[in-house]
Amino acid sequence: MNKLSSVKNLPFEYYTLPYCKPDEIINSAENLGEVLRGDRIENSPFVGSFRQDEYCKVACRIDRLTKPQANKFSFKISDEYRVNMILDNLPVGMVRIREDNGKQIKSYERGFPVGFQDEANMLYLNNHLRFTILYHRDAETDLARIVGFEVEPYSIAHKYHGSWNDDGHMKLKTCSEDGELDYKQPARVDGGREMIFTYDIVYKSSDIRWATRWDTYLVATDDQIHWFSIVNSLMIVLFLSGMVAMIMLRTLHRDISKYNQLETAEDAAEESGWKLVHGDVFRPPRGQSWLAVFVGIGVQLLGMTVVIMIFAILGFLSPANRGGLMSSMLLLFVFMAALAGYYSARLYKRFRGAAWKRNTLRTAFFFPGVVSCIFLFLNFMAWGQRSSGAVPFVKILYMIFLWFGVSIPLCFVGSYFGYRRPAPEEPIRTNKIPRQVPEQPWYMHPVFSVLIGGILPFGAVFIELFFILTSMWLHQFYYLFGFLGLVFLILVVTCAEITIVLCYFQLCSEDYHWWWRAFMTSGSSAIYLFMYSAFYFATKLDITKLVPALMYFGYMTIASLAFFFMTGTIGFLACDRFVRSIYASVKID
Repeated sequence: MNKLSSVKNLPFEYYTLPYCKPDEIINSAENLGEVLRGDRIENSPFVGSFRQDEYCKVACRIDRLTKPQANKFSFKISDEYRVNMILDNLPVGMVRIREDNGKQIKSYERGFPVGFQDEANMLYLNNHLRFTILYHRDAETDLARIVGFEVEPYSIAHKYHGSWNDDGHMKLKTCSEDGELDYKQPARVDGGREMIFTYDIVYKSSDIRWATRWDTYLVATDDQIHWFSIVNSLMIVLFLSGMVAMIMLRTLHRDISKYNQLETAEDAAEESGWKLVHGDVFRPPRGQSWLAVFVGIGVQLLGMTVVIMIFAILGFLSPANRGGLMSSMLLLFVFMAALAGYYSARLYKRFRGAAWKRNTLRTAFFFPGVVSCIFLFLNFMAWGQRSSGAVPFVKILYMIFLWFGVSIPLCFVGSYFGYRRPAPEEPIRTNKIPRQVPEQPWYMHPVFSVLIGGILPFGAVFIELFFILTSMWLHQFYYLFGFLGLVFLILVVTCAEITIVLCYFQLCSEDYHWWWRAFMTSGSSAIYLFMYSAFYFATKLDITKLVPALMYFGYMTIASLAFFFMTGTIGFLACDRFVRSIYASVKID
């Protein structure tokens, strides 16, 4: 048995409901990813022998549902909770058939509902389960492997002959040993009512091979939607690439050639635009330490994402490894702290900063500290609800050890080596007296420019973002990492190009304060990500309770912050390379 999950509320352990229990409940060891997902793996009361069909087996009987027991079932049915089970590492699923160009495609809906509600608002419990176990038999031997785990839930007000006895051999009128069911009268959830839990186990031979048994679980929506997302994103990239090519090959090439041919200072004084700010363009910005910290955090997240994406595309993150993706992300983030410290220190030294230890502490503590505060607050809320989504105290200590015992030392090691290396020389010397920035037109205002810059990176990913949010909050599988890899690559290119274009326009307006603007331009796409998550919450989710809503917005805040640092860093690094390249091409005495 796994958790009870709902799209409306928090997850709970299976035995928080008064279901049938085995003689001894045994908890399986979960990895950190499973714990963070709220999974709780326990043994079940359902027993059978492989490839031996059994019908109308009695799991247990509740003589009279008490009022608290009935209330527990009623609350879970009203909140549309589903029961999740596992057999041979396969999750149980209800079969769904959909038409696609006249072809029937089989897929699974994860878990099965605790019960249902009729038009008169009466609640009924699914107390009879028919398990269908698909197996594939080897042609040469009689060995077989399980390749599918299906369930059909029924609600049956069981009837039996005479008085009940607990010897396990009661003959029920409402189900028989040949598989016939009488479910005309469902099992209503009311205090004082008798409730009998039964199940069938049916084995079916299947052509599905063991190596491809997860394919049915991973059948997603029409691939054409994902290709539309790719094409939509590529149109944005082509548009931006055309603008960058025009700037680089025509405008910049002409400007640089013309400027380098000038012979006198009087001729140079007549020039305008980006060439005039060459003496100030590499002046360190205000808040230089924080900019170095933000870039370091972004490199850490970017490194984690790239490695995760490569492993996922190559198939190493199998869905059979429950919690593997979450565990890998956490561990990679911890080890990528060395990159964060290194790049943060390199940029800070380039700004001629001296307090490198303080800069390193900010890099090591800022983002993990903000995430930890949000996470602990949400975890206390989940603890208060006794949800399985609450991370146990022992696991929290384990994550604290990863942070203080591994991540922070690695950040200091990376920072030490980064600060030891000589700072890269700027292509042009910086003037001692800052140049006055002329009054800017309204469309070059920093706020307007930054907000406009974030639209295109978000537009490149928002269609695929819908499927990611659906997998996170509607408990569906998402393993289309090939599509996701393409979209991520397009996101990187889009962030880089839009930042370069807007930075060029800014420098042409003789505004040399480009450092923070370059980071914020593509990083502002995180604002649109958070706004879209709020739109998704309002239109796709049916969450009405406070704690689940806080959990949703809390975790989406963490996701938006990570997206901000990552996209901002991509834009900053691209813009930095662009600015250094164009000013290195200009001959300045």
